[in-house]
Amino acid sequence: KTILIVASLTGAFGSSFLYGYNLSVVNAPAGYIKKFYNETWERRYGFSVDEGTLTLLWSITVSIFAIGGLVGAIIVTPIVKFFGRKCTLVLNNVFAVTAALLMSLSSLAGSFEMLILGRIIMGIDAGISLSALPMYLSEISPKEIRGSLGQVTAIFICIGVFTGQVLGLPEIFGQESRWPFLFGAIIVPSLIQAVILPFLPESPRYLLLEKHNRSQAEKAFQRFLGKDDVSQEIEEVLAESRVQRNTKLVSIIQLLRTRTVRWQIVTVVVTMGCYQLCGLNAIWYYTNNIFSESGIKHETIPYVTLSTGAVETLAAVFSGLVIERLGRRPLLIGGFGLMVVFFAVLTVSLTLQNSVHWLPYLSIFCILAIIASFCIGPGGIPFVLTGEFFQQSQRPAAFMIAGTVNWLSNFAVGLLFPFIQAGLQTYCFLVFAAICFAGATYLFFVLPETKNKTFHEISQAFAKRNKVTLEMQEMNHFPAERKSSAEQESNFTSSADNGESKKGIVHSPDLPFLFQQF
Repeated sequence: KTILIVASLTGAFGSSFLYGYNLSVVNAPAGYIKKFYNETWERRYGFSVDEGTLTLLWSITVSIFAIGGLVGAIIVTPIVKFFGRKCTLVLNNVFAVTAALLMSLSSLAGSFEMLILGRIIMGIDAGISLSALPMYLSEISPKEIRGSLGQVTAIFICIGVFTGQVLGLPEIFGQESRWPFLFGAIIVPSLIQAVILPFLPESPRYLLLEKHNRSQAEKAFQRFLGKDDVSQEIEEVLAESRVQRNTKLVSIIQLLRTRTVRWQIVTVVVTMGCYQLCGLNAIWYYTNNIFSESGIKHETIPYVTLSTGAVETLAAVFSGLVIERLGRRPLLIGGFGLMVVFFAVLTVSLTLQNSVHWLPYLSIFCILAIIASFCIGPGGIPFVLTGEFFQQSQRPAAFMIAGTVNWLSNFAVGLLFPFIQAGLQTYCFLVFAAICFAGATYLFFVLPETKNKTFHEISQAFAKRNKVTLEMQEMNHFPAERKSSAEQESNFTSSADNGESKKGIVHSPDLPFLFQQF
């Protein structure tokens, strides 16, 4: 299974790693970038930029990454349908390299607009990769390790955040003359992925169910699994195809109207919403202040902050190691539950820390505990669940919904948090505790365990809640006039063996269908 591991690591290194890296990379050079904005403004207009305009420019620079992410999430559906999962990841590097060049050369060109444009293009890259990568990983993984392999997305996000913190240290690129190199470094993971990934197989599910190329799908399974006999894996995919034999790749509207996946969609929206709204961004905001209150010297704080990135990475790795043993439910519900507890303790600690000398240290512990609680479950499992809940024809539209919720929530947090913090001060953490509690409660009553289950078995687990029988589920995917099962199987097999697409068998709608989705 070496190929499987290489494909997972290479895919994540050029995708989710860059998302995490771009979340943290702007923090260290923030002062130098603002100074660059001011100098550029003064050189152009002959006077310094006022504080309000500078704050606005900086806010746009940071938050426009989420706008780009939303654009990427919207356009990813037709792209993965037309080019496939692997090729989408490879082509996505064009956005990353373009963004890296714009941002790293902005200082030399004396144009802060290049930096802002680079941030939005980098956001598009992230929006595409955070949908295409989990889709690819879920489709190449054997069900026994699907959760662990799915956690690779979260692990590399954490490694990316940590790498951005390390490279931002004063000894490396955290200096006024070197901050452009922080953005130029984005090219390295992109080029590594662009060189290696083309030599690895495409998703066998995509090849079999959407391209109807059985021989290529078998070769892909053989390379990923490291064995010659992949008849069982092919049969599992064919079993799914029997349910959705005559179903085209569905649009957003069609998916939302499908009764058999109603609660799956709601669950994805809830988990993705809580993923962004659970308060981790607030933790990053308070970290430096809490470390300072604890008596840590200002110049030492960047090094101490590395502990947060290290804890994040270790917790994500731990989750990847135990997810197939403990399951998705305990890690996700337990993670949100622990965050509620530590948010409550942190609120008390921050409120009283001026009257009790040791409370700042309790605040530091709570910060690290909240980060660890997030990363053991809520930090990665939402991406895994989105890949597990939906059948092949529904998956691209489902990831588009998940990505849209993810990026809109990300933007909302960036926009509203300063006002929440100004109004509630340290009590703002109670808002996030309430969101985590609501998410944990919903998941406790609704989310079934999905480990070691096929896509069809997971659909069956939701059947009662969706108020549909298993017969209705099959009828939902078959047209009125259906061929016998044996005749359909014969038609599909001959079509797949020839790599051809025939009418009456799964085929894809014309590209694109974005307007149809809205």
